[in-house]
Amino acid sequence: MPDDRERPQYTRYRSRPPLLGGLRRGREPEFRDVDGVREERRRRRGRAGRKPWTPGRVAKWIAIAVGAWVGLSLVLFLISAQVEQGKVSDSAERALNTAGPLPFTPNTILVIGSDARPRGTGEGGANVVGEPSRSDTLMLIRTGGLKSARLSIPRDTVVDIPGHGQDKINAAYAIGGPALTITTVERYLGLEVNHLVEVNFDNFPDFVDSLGGVDVTLPKPVRAELDGGDDAGGTSLDLGRGTNHLDGRLALALARVRVNRADPGEDDIDRAERQQRILNGIKGQLLSGSTFLRLPWVSWTAPKAIRTDMSGPTLLALFTAIEMGGNPAPRVLRPSGVATTPGGGSGLVVSEDERRSEARRFLD
Repeated sequence: MPDDRERPQYTRYRSRPPLLGGLRRGREPEFRDVDGVREERRRRRGRAGRKPWTPGRVAKWIAIAVGAWVGLSLVLFLISAQVEQGKVSDSAERALNTAGPLPFTPNTILVIGSDARPRGTGEGGANVVGEPSRSDTLMLIRTGGLKSARLSIPRDTVVDIPGHGQDKINAAYAIGGPALTITTVERYLGLEVNHLVEVNFDNFPDFVDSLGGVDVTLPKPVRAELDGGDDAGGTSLDLGRGTNHLDGRLALALARVRVNRADPGEDDIDRAERQQRILNGIKGQLLSGSTFLRLPWVSWTAPKAIRTDMSGPTLLALFTAIEMGGNPAPRVLRPSGVATTPGGGSGLVVSEDERRSEARRFLD
């Protein structure tokens, strides 16, 4: 017998069974769990590719949603502002003086509200929109460069209207529109007006309603019947001392009140101060959380409530400057007496010292 040491050495190799080996051997392959295995593999791949909802990821998506909401509002604001900008007369734009850019440089803005009323109203002494009317509100706003000041001019103040002699200052608007009003205010107070804002009383209530109303703090009660009161299709006011929440219709009525039945001794100075308080209420509401939820609507209606020479970007800069400047105390020119106008009416006289003092305070 041959020695074992002389036997040849063999290497054993193992191969996988052929793919169809089971079929060749006549065995039935096991397909019972194939669908389940595939589904399990898909689930595993899905879990591996899906990021977990961490606080950082949630914050990221919230920031994206907020950015989209603000972006939509910005586009609506700029479109609306562009439409309204073209409604200011060329003569009014020529009467304005240039200043540095907002919100970095102080600018003076003249706010005018006329006594024109929408058609169908019957308030005494008011003209219909589109017809010659007197200014019902004259307010100067100083803002930009962290400056903040306001100064109201009583509508019955007797002034020298360039080219037309002495009359109440609100007559300048009826005679020569916003252009003559700008020139009259500049000469009367010795300052320059850089921008114009005319309040559109037709759309003002819609703007206040878009904010969800405004809170106005009053130092004393106000009771009045405008356009015959609620029963006649007008507006009745019965507001108490302290903070009152007003919708657009009531806010506009409060700005127009000429006779306060709760205090018949009030004069135009009280009225001007109330108008500034309404402005403070609007400003306070602009930064509220509820306004953010309404932001696209607010952005669309805000430019429609005014007519201005300012473009959309300049208006945004104006609102930014106003927010940065804080809430100044209401200031009104104080009359020292009364005078008779050439037309036979009675108006208020403001001393030169008062004018200079208030103008200096306003510009500082």
